[in-house]
Amino acid sequence: MMEFKVQQLQIKAGKYKVVLNPEDAKEIGVRAGDRVQIKDHSYLTAIAEIGDMISKGNVGVYQDICVKLGAECPLTVDIVPTSRPSSVGFIKKMMDKQKLTQEEIHQVIQDIVKENLTDIELAAFVTSSYIHGMSNDEIEWMTRAMIDTGEKIEFDTHPIMDKHSIGGVPGNKISLLVVPIIAANGLLIPKTSSRAITGAAGTADLMEILAPVAFSAEEIKTMTEKVGGVIVWGGATNIAPADDKLIRAEYPLSIDPRCQLLASIMAKKGAVGADCVVIDIPVGAGTKVHTMEDGKKLGRDLIDLGERLGMNVECAMTYGASPVGRTIGPAVEVREALKVLETTQGPNSLIEKSTALAGILLEMGGAAPKGGGKAMAVETLRSGKALLKLKEIIEAQGGDPKISYKDINPGEHRGELLSPADGYVIEFDNKRIVEIARIAGAPIDSGAGVWIHRKKGEQVKKGEPLITIFSDKSWKLTKAIKTAEKDYPIIVEGMLLERVRPFRVL
Repeated sequence: MMEFKVQQLQIKAGKYKVVLNPEDAKEIGVRAGDRVQIKDHSYLTAIAEIGDMISKGNVGVYQDICVKLGAECPLTVDIVPTSRPSSVGFIKKMMDKQKLTQEEIHQVIQDIVKENLTDIELAAFVTSSYIHGMSNDEIEWMTRAMIDTGEKIEFDTHPIMDKHSIGGVPGNKISLLVVPIIAANGLLIPKTSSRAITGAAGTADLMEILAPVAFSAEEIKTMTEKVGGVIVWGGATNIAPADDKLIRAEYPLSIDPRCQLLASIMAKKGAVGADCVVIDIPVGAGTKVHTMEDGKKLGRDLIDLGERLGMNVECAMTYGASPVGRTIGPAVEVREALKVLETTQGPNSLIEKSTALAGILLEMGGAAPKGGGKAMAVETLRSGKALLKLKEIIEAQGGDPKISYKDINPGEHRGELLSPADGYVIEFDNKRIVEIARIAGAPIDSGAGVWIHRKKGEQVKKGEPLITIFSDKSWKLTKAIKTAEKDYPIIVEGMLLERVRPFRVL
């Protein structure tokens, strides 16, 4: 054991890490990535980094450790090398194509939550899952471990309803309609949602325009029992905390292991006590699921996992080759959804998808007879009951229940992408539309986004707008317009794509 002077590093590492001088590290027998135990009034395990920026006899301590050790970092600490957690050996087993036991999987997930694994070890777990997959038993055990290592919400009233979309289609703002439709019919639906990672707006980003979304698990329970539903950000809770840490490792690799996709979805539903879940699986070009056959297989896997966990799961494959509605981006999407709730007028794709999925949940929860869910959802929307319920949810979450779609304005800077030819829209690139919205500033800038004037199959004349781009900042709008003009996200029949000239030697 060796005593070191503490040098506070005003940086959050996201893990428990310390930095040692190379000479000190050599003296106590520690290499980069090894674990050390920090002893003050208690013990804390951290991952060692080696760097010349720390002078001999000192140890660089990140903010995460200072917070853990107490209000003020100690002036000195004792440091001693310690062994790797047993879960590192279990990850090695996965790399060797060996199956893990329930106890071993629980230990791996627990160490992920406690930040006991290095980034390399976590990447090895994710990569092994991606390459070798997991058995149905292992997926179930991982899901249960993800639930058990975080907070859980237990309701006294049942059934508890929930919905989830696996993503991949822009403009999927349907939770703003589905949740109030379900809650307006006497069922409880505590909807925890995510923020956008690679998209232009996550459901939590949308709801945040109307009300705060960061609440504890206990607050979610209280609000749901009071008004029937919530639309909140799951990242503010400690519900299935391993999920965000796994996503952090998957993102740089651009992989989404199927076993972890299944566990991620169902762990969040299990943690909020869901009894009945409908899962939206968008299918088509540009989505995560390209064919109906792939969608059906994913659906069967989700239903099977739900049965193992005691949940009634139904999956709905929906058209995903075109955006839901005509808006992409926080403010414009919320405005479109609120207008539908207030006037029942709006894009057919948004209304049909929302009421169809809500109808399935109404039937699953016993609020509607079999085959009558869709009609009940449409009537709940048409009568204004869904709007009134959303206002109650907004007020319960601390927002202004009097807000109208007319009060929500997109960014003040705007520009149009015009059609270069007469004809019909024959191609629509979802990814390019999202890219343009993000370049304009979405989702960080809530006013940034895209309004789509013409979708696939619709007629347009030369010079008419195909899309309007909104931004909160003029320089971002300029950049977004240039990007859109360089590579059109919408193709109109007959338009010139590129001019190829003969090559001449001068």
